[in-house]
Amino acid sequence: MSGEVPSRSPWLRRVLSGPRPEAVPALVARACTLVGLLDIAAGVFPRFRNSRMHAIAEVLPGALGPFAAALSLSAGVLLLLLAHGLRRRKRRAWRAAVVLLPAGAIAQFTYRHSLVGILISLALLAPLLRHRDEFRALPDPRSRWYALANFVVMGAGSIFLGLVIVSVHTTRLVGDPSLSDRLEHVLYGLFGFEGPVDYTGNTSWTVGFSLGALGLLTAITTIYLAFRPEHPAAQLTEDDEARLRALLEKHGGRDSLGHFALRRDKAVVFSPSGKAAVTYRVVHGVMLASGDPIGDVEAWPGAIERFMDEAKAHSWTPAVMGCSETGAEVWTRETGLDALELGDEAVVDVADFSLAGRAMRNVRQMVKRIERAGYETRVRRARDLGEGELDRIRRAAEDWRGTDTERGFSMALGRIGDAADGDCLIATAHKADAEPGSYGDLKAVLHFVPWGPDGASLDLMRRDRSADPGMNELLIVAALQAAPRFGIQHVSLNFAMFRSALARGEKIGAGPVLRAWRGLLVFLSRWFQIESLYKFNAKFRPRWEPRFVVYASSRDLPRLGLAAMQAEGFVNLALPRLLRRRSAGGRPCVHRMAEQQEMQVV
Repeated sequence: MSGEVPSRSPWLRRVLSGPRPEAVPALVARACTLVGLLDIAAGVFPRFRNSRMHAIAEVLPGALGPFAAALSLSAGVLLLLLAHGLRRRKRRAWRAAVVLLPAGAIAQFTYRHSLVGILISLALLAPLLRHRDEFRALPDPRSRWYALANFVVMGAGSIFLGLVIVSVHTTRLVGDPSLSDRLEHVLYGLFGFEGPVDYTGNTSWTVGFSLGALGLLTAITTIYLAFRPEHPAAQLTEDDEARLRALLEKHGGRDSLGHFALRRDKAVVFSPSGKAAVTYRVVHGVMLASGDPIGDVEAWPGAIERFMDEAKAHSWTPAVMGCSETGAEVWTRETGLDALELGDEAVVDVADFSLAGRAMRNVRQMVKRIERAGYETRVRRARDLGEGELDRIRRAAEDWRGTDTERGFSMALGRIGDAADGDCLIATAHKADAEPGSYGDLKAVLHFVPWGPDGASLDLMRRDRSADPGMNELLIVAALQAAPRFGIQHVSLNFAMFRSALARGEKIGAGPVLRAWRGLLVFLSRWFQIESLYKFNAKFRPRWEPRFVVYASSRDLPRLGLAAMQAEGFVNLALPRLLRRRSAGGRPCVHRMAEQQEMQVV
């Protein structure tokens, strides 16, 4: 047997070497969360303070002086708030923790002369100082809405904790106060006043200071968020838009979603050479790009690297919605991210489109029936319409929207008739002998954006609810038939999520797993119209182009899905429709995936 010392196992090496630097923020965040919860428990539950955990509760940061319960609550809530920022490596959270923890240690020494209390604070402070370079993330874009959200969340949490505090002192209660009395006592206490509930001994002081601390903490955090410098929402500057239009002029034919990069509520990063760009929006810490990068394919890696650097600088989670197969390959190769097929885009080649044949019988019959009913269609460039007619179309499109809020991000432009979008196509349906309405004889509108010099991509579909069914089929057919007149050779229609699963799942011989997956999609179609969009697109016999979502980790998918739904408008946190201000830059348009109210499936 040789005298060599056997090498240590990888697990043992990891234990002896300590945590990796990149894992420190998560560990510190967990420690702050644990101590924060213990602080809150020590401040809320008197039995906790008198239990076997008493020795620990007495030396937690904040559990000191004559106002121990109130200070413990405050410290616990602040530590819980800081834990999220520390996990995301936020520099401001690190600064706040570095200030809070020594202050707690000094207070422990000053008021209690507690060595253990000092050690708890310093045990958390040490890794923060040692690994300070790990906490470099910049603040997120924000607005005054964060102050309102903080007030609502903190207020609700304070009321809940207050009810617990008022109710746990059962042996010290005077009388038998009702739930409404306790709630009234909490509300008074949050503002620093005495309520109708009374206790024996010094419990009234403990409860009063605890409720006052919660109210003061809610007020201070809300005031801070309301008056701190506001970061502007993501938006394209005029220079950014001009540079993007120049890239689309040269390379816009590569991706049907390219023109949607010109949405003015997106931000953009350019490659070092300026020959490629990635547009994105940040939604709750998710840096969400859409479609492929704009510009020269050879310059894509530079733009993607800038995108990832920006995500790292702010500790955002990078993700891409709706990129092509080529785009997914480049993203995964350059970043190490993963890709998942999201669905298919329906693309119709104009030269191959015809209403003849058995496969097109349903569409052909519907179009002829509507034409016999007296409807006529017009397909024109946006630049060829007068301002009066454009304004009428804008107002009609907004009024005919099927949802209270606008939807759209990855496949919607966000405006109609802007002076810079003269190449867009607008298809309209009219019925001259109909009873005049608010918009004259206008009954339906389709809006297409350019897809390079010889293509068009569907942006918006709206119709008057009183019009005959089939308006969308009529206008799509009219646009496809008029396309050669504008030099358009291919038209991108709606995006069909999970199309391949729906198509394969309904075939003979499909396995039980595939059938179950299709059944779930059909069930979800009651709310998201997944199946009806697929069937609507299939009417026009398109070719299907796969689209992908690119993500960092499978555990990020739920968060990414929520961020995407909010960006697309399915989850809305905006003001009610009647209270929103109209912007001068054009009104947002509905996302092509969200036109469920417009689909008439034959």
